[in-house]
Amino acid sequence: MSRLGRVFGQGEPLEKKSVVLTDPEAFGLFGVQPVASGVTVTHTTAMRVPAVACAVGLISETCGALPFKLHDREARTAIKDHPAYRLIHDEANPWTSAEELREALTLDALMRGHGFAQVVRTSEGKPMELHRMDPGAVSIETDPMGEPSYKVRLQGGGEVVLPYGEVLHVSAFGGASPITLAREAIGLAIAAEQHLAGFYSNGGRPSGIIKHPQKLDADGAKKIAASWFKTHGGKQAGGTAVLDEGMDYQQVSGSHTDAQFLENRLEQVCEIARAFRIPPTMLFELSRGTWSNTEEMGRQFLTMTLRPWLKRWQAAYTRVLLSPEERASLYVEAVTDDLLTTDFAARATAYAQYRSAGVLTANEVRAGLNLPPMPEGNSLSNPYTSTGATTAPGNPQDDDE
Repeated sequence: MSRLGRVFGQGEPLEKKSVVLTDPEAFGLFGVQPVASGVTVTHTTAMRVPAVACAVGLISETCGALPFKLHDREARTAIKDHPAYRLIHDEANPWTSAEELREALTLDALMRGHGFAQVVRTSEGKPMELHRMDPGAVSIETDPMGEPSYKVRLQGGGEVVLPYGEVLHVSAFGGASPITLAREAIGLAIAAEQHLAGFYSNGGRPSGIIKHPQKLDADGAKKIAASWFKTHGGKQAGGTAVLDEGMDYQQVSGSHTDAQFLENRLEQVCEIARAFRIPPTMLFELSRGTWSNTEEMGRQFLTMTLRPWLKRWQAAYTRVLLSPEERASLYVEAVTDDLLTTDFAARATAYAQYRSAGVLTANEVRAGLNLPPMPEGNSLSNPYTSTGATTAPGNPQDDDE
C-alpha cells in the first residue's frame, strides 16, 4: 500500500506523518507524471510531440469518420426508423453530429483513459440525444457485484449519480491512456526535441572552449562567456570572431552520441507507435517502409489498431441505446468498407468476382460505388455466362448454298 493510499484511508494509517502537495506520490492526483528525463508529461504536453498528435488524430478521426449502422440480425438490412439509428449515424444532438461525438469521445479515451456521454431520453424512455461529458468531472464507482455507476460533478455545483445504462462509456485499454502508459517514451521524445532546439539555437554547432593566457576570476569569466554568446550564438553563429588579450578559441567536436541523435529520434517515433499499436509507417516513419510492407501495415491498422476501438464503440452503443429485448434481433456495426477502397483495381476485381458468383446483384454493386440503381439490376444471375441465351440466327446465304 502506497503512502498516498494510506493518507486517504486505504490500509494502515500513517503515524505522525503527512504528504505535501510537492511529494512525488501526490503528482498523480493532478495528472502530472514526472519521468526519468526530467520532463513533465501530461495529456497537453504530450500532444506537442508530432508522433503523439498524429497517432491520436489518426485513431480518433478514423473512428469518427467510419459510418455506424443499426442492422436486423435475420434480414441483414439497416433499421432506419429506430431512434438509435439517427444517434449513431446522423447526429448525436442538434449541435453535434454522430461523427463529431465519436471523434471527441475517442480523443478523450486516448488522452485521459475514458470518454463519456450522457443519454437523454424521452418520457417513454427512448434515446433522444447524446451529450459529451468532461472526463475530469466524472468518476466511476462500482458496487460489490461489480455494477458501475457514474458520479458526475455539475458545473453549477453539486453531484449527480447516473446508472450505467444512462452513460455511453468508451475506455482505452486497461482504462489507462496510452499517454500515461508511455510517458517515459514521450518524455524522452520531448527532451530530445528540446535538446535539438537548443543545439540549433547555437547555430547547430557544438560548444567550444575559450582559452585565456591569464587566470580569470569568476566575474571575468562570466563577462567573456556572455560576450561570446551575444556575438556568436543563435543567429550570429558562423560569423568571424575577433579575440584579443591573447585568447584562443578551441571548438569541441561532436560526440558519437550526437552522430546517432537522428536514429535515437526515429526510435522514439517507433516507441510511440508501439504504445498506440499503430504501424510506424502510419506515423510517416518510412525508414524501413517499402511498397509491400506499407500496404500490409495499412491492413494491420484496420485489424489490430481500429478493430478493438470499433468493438468498444459497438458494445457501448448497444448497451445504452438498445433494450435487452431489442439486442436479440438488432445489432450495431461499423462499416469499414471505406478503408478498403484505396486500390480501385482491386476493388473492381472483388466486385466482379462477387457479381459472377451470384453473391451481389448489379444494384448492390452500384450502391457500393454510390451510383443509383437500375430497373433490371436486382437479378443474381451471372452476366458473364451465356446460359439461357437464344441461338444466333443463321446466315441466309448458307441456306442458298
